[in-house]
Amino acid sequence: MPLRLIATDLDGTLLTSASEVSARTRAALDAARARGIHVVPVTARQPIGLQTIAAAAAFDGWALCSNGAYAVHLAGGRMLFAEELPSATIRTLAEALRESIPDLLFASVRDAGETFVAQRGYAEIADLSDHKRDPGTMGGVALDEVLSAPSLKLVIRHPELAPRVLFETLQGLGLTGFEATLSGAPFVEVMAEGVTKATGLARLCEHLGIDRADVVALGDALNDVEMLHWAGHGVAMGNALDAVHAAADETTASHDDDGVARVIERMLGRAVEAR
Repeated sequence: MPLRLIATDLDGTLLTSASEVSARTRAALDAARARGIHVVPVTARQPIGLQTIAAAAAFDGWALCSNGAYAVHLAGGRMLFAEELPSATIRTLAEALRESIPDLLFASVRDAGETFVAQRGYAEIADLSDHKRDPGTMGGVALDEVLSAPSLKLVIRHPELAPRVLFETLQGLGLTGFEATLSGAPFVEVMAEGVTKATGLARLCEHLGIDRADVVALGDALNDVEMLHWAGHGVAMGNALDAVHAAADETTASHDDDGVARVIERMLGRAVEAR
């Protein structure tokens, strides 16, 4: 396949367990860009969570954030598109889920990922690694304020219950009008109806004039499944979930064994020498 765009997840895929970009991976990304190939991070993160990684991986072009809900150009901050979850849908979802599971906590990502509106009590159970934001800066508001405005991503978590339990309960409610997924983070992530990493990537590729057949996508978690299905060539990491392996065309090495670099090197037809 003629390779024109590499779409890569970050956590558990491009990044090591230490959340770093290895020298071999950076060299592979540079070699791809030197050939005119677009390298696009496709992540559940917001731009604030891309800052240090962007420097390490030399990301300075388009990025897809909030699981494909919006596309932002990292060099200038220009937005290509943004799909928001309506406040009425958020409220209906939250009220129904709270009837099934007490003590839930919610947060809303707004304003191109710059605003994080957390329910009172959310910061107390959050870590810096959860959202790449200092919990001390999150503040805390009444639930009604969290639910009162459209959201690029609604976050649902519980002080004790695992995200999978929340996710399965939400699916069992039979509600519609939104898209829910898991990224490996300690919470459920909810986007606008139909929004996935695949839909965001499709919109970006249309803008760039790139056919899906010329795209390779790499991932490890449930929120990567649709993207791997959509791309011309989907790659699961060695550490990926079973559902991701099933969606992929091939499996590479793990994120701690330069799995992304190995795929890029092979597709470029030569080994890339690390710096």
